[in-house]
Amino acid sequence: MGWRLIIQKEDVAQDVVPTAQVRSAKDYHKHRYQKGIPEGVKDLPPGVALPLESNLTFMNGVSFTKGCYIGQELTARTQHMGVIRKRLFPIRFSAPVTAEGISAGATVLTESGKQAGKYRAGEDDVGIALLQSEKIKVPLYIKTSQGHQVNIIPSVPDWWPKANK
Repeated sequence: MGWRLIIQKEDVAQDVVPTAQVRSAKDYHKHRYQKGIPEGVKDLPPGVALPLESNLTFMNGVSFTKGCYIGQELTARTQHMGVIRKRLFPIRFSAPVTAEGISAGATVLTESGKQAGKYRAGEDDVGIALLQSEKIKVPLYIKTSQGHQVNIIPSVPDWWPKANK
């Protein structure tokens, strides 16, 4: 997933990590979306995002041995059943979209107009969406705020465990 280095303004990143490349926050978010990594309330809306659907188990963000935590019963039951029908997937737009072009929570649709999921966030031509796993191989689209249809191409990140690809 790369590194995110936070240093004093007067320090030089290459002095700390010689192979470091200084990039903008926009570049960081694009990289994160390309890898399917959620961050913060924009990508993980409180009361809506579930840990297993958000791939937090893949990042060691959920413990199945720890004591009590909010949502533990649902999370443990879902893990035990082994069926997670929706996941956050990285998506690529068929054309760059402005940040205001698609609102968070916009519906992702199949060619036949059936709901396939919800858009979470993005940057330029990449983003993340909560999609039904069974529908990621069919043509999908999303409507912009102006009503234009933009095709999206989901992908399965290379860092996911092999059994989930």
